[in-house]
Amino acid sequence: MTAGGARHIPRRRFGQNFLVDDGVIAQIVAAIAPQRGDNLVEIGPGLGALTAPLAARLDRLQVIEIDRDLIARLRTQYPAGNLVIHEGDALEFDFAGLGRDLRVTGNLPYNISTPLLFRLAGFAGCIRDVHVMLQREVVERMTAAPGDSEFSRLSVMLQYRFAMEKLIDVPAEAFDPAPKVASAVVRLTPFAPLPHPARDETVFAGVVARAFGQRRKTLRNTLKGMVTAGQLAQLGIDAGARAQELSVADFVRIADAVAASS
Repeated sequence: MTAGGARHIPRRRFGQNFLVDDGVIAQIVAAIAPQRGDNLVEIGPGLGALTAPLAARLDRLQVIEIDRDLIARLRTQYPAGNLVIHEGDALEFDFAGLGRDLRVTGNLPYNISTPLLFRLAGFAGCIRDVHVMLQREVVERMTAAPGDSEFSRLSVMLQYRFAMEKLIDVPAEAFDPAPKVASAVVRLTPFAPLPHPARDETVFAGVVARAFGQRRKTLRNTLKGMVTAGQLAQLGIDAGARAQELSVADFVRIADAVAASS
C-alpha cells in the first residue's frame, strides 16, 4: 500500500521486484548482523521488507530511494523514527558523503546492477562491507574463477577490489512480482590493502576492458597496440591465451607494463 492507501504498482523502469519471503528476509538480516551503532545504508528500500527489521536493530538507518511514491510511504511509516531518506538515483549518489566504515545493503534492480557495482567499487575506501541481492547469474560471474566460462570483466574488476562470497540462493517466488530469473545474495568485503595494486588503475581498467571486448580472440589480438606478444612472454603470460584464462594478478602485471611504457 502507498501513503495514500492504494496498492503500489511496481514500476518496470525502476526494475521493481519486491522481496516478500519472511524466511529469506530473516536470512539476509542474519547475514548482515547489524549492530546498534553501525553506519548502514540500504539501496532501494522499496516496500520496506528489509528496512523494518534493519531499522529495529540500528540507532539510525539511511536509505536511497528514487521512487517518490515509495518515499512518501516510508515517511508515513517512519514519521519521527530513525530512518534517514535520501531521494535520488543510486548510480549518481555520493556514498562517501555518508561517512567512513559504511555498510551497504539492498535488493539491487537487475537493470542497473552492474553499473551500480562498479560505482560502489569506486567508494571501496569508505566501505566496510556490502550485502546485496542480485540476479544469480551476475553473482556467479562476480565470484567466478579464472578459466570458468562465467569469468568476465566484471569478475576481474570486482575481484581486484573485493573479497566476495555467495551467501544465499533466492528463488523467484520470494518476490512480488516474481522475476523470470533466480537471485542470490552476495557479500563483498573491500581489500585493505589491495593484494595486487595496479600502478595506474585507469590503465588497468582499460586493459581488462580491451581483453574481454572480444572474448573469443587471444590476447595477441585483443591487446594489439597496447602490448606485444614478446612483452607478454616476458611477463610469463601466453599471448595465445584468452582473457578468461588470466588471473587478476596477470592483468595487473600487463597493465603495469603498459603504464610503464606509456
